[in-house]
Amino acid sequence: MQIFDVANLSDDDFSQILSFLRAGGVIGFPTDTAYGLGADASNESAVHRIFEIKGRSGAKPILLLVDSVDMAVRIARVSRVARTLAGRLWPGPLTMVLPASNAVSEALTAGTGGIGLRWPASPFANRLVRALGRPVTATSANRSGMPAATSVDEVRAQLEGQLEMLVDGGRLPAPAGSTVLDLTREPPVLLREGPVSFQRLSELLGGKILRSEDSG
Repeated sequence: MQIFDVANLSDDDFSQILSFLRAGGVIGFPTDTAYGLGADASNESAVHRIFEIKGRSGAKPILLLVDSVDMAVRIARVSRVARTLAGRLWPGPLTMVLPASNAVSEALTAGTGGIGLRWPASPFANRLVRALGRPVTATSANRSGMPAATSVDEVRAQLEGQLEMLVDGGRLPAPAGSTVLDLTREPPVLLREGPVSFQRLSELLGGKILRSEDSG
């Protein structure tokens, strides 16, 4: 496994990582919440490789990172409510599940018709998405059913031998993944409570929000 250190990442190092992604590779990398598995979201073979690495079925959708609302609009229907939340909470630890465009692969949506999008508050992740010019996957870098990883040691403990490339961003401060809000339903439904609380979302949405039974 080749490991790069974000703190000492040269332009050549970054170019190597980017070339690997463009060639269909999958990397482990830091976001602002947990370590993720990064691949070019438009490359179906790379997306299927993520499921193999995690030991997960294709029954769950894959989260994507964007670097702007403009990029989100290219792959999903972004409502007025979603734009309002993005204006207040992006970049940050909020994943919004939005109606996917017809161009989005079912390998990403798991046939749900929705796609989870997030603009992270992570310099490296944003640089990666911006340089690739399209969304990057960011499902958690762990074996299915195991805790999310917040350090490269935790990633290696679970995925040693499964990843060829890993980017070390140090230990991440967030103990869990992002907050996940389903905006394909009316009113929106909180699927997972994380750093952005139900109370904060309720304030922004004028109380028009529900909490799923297993949100947390």
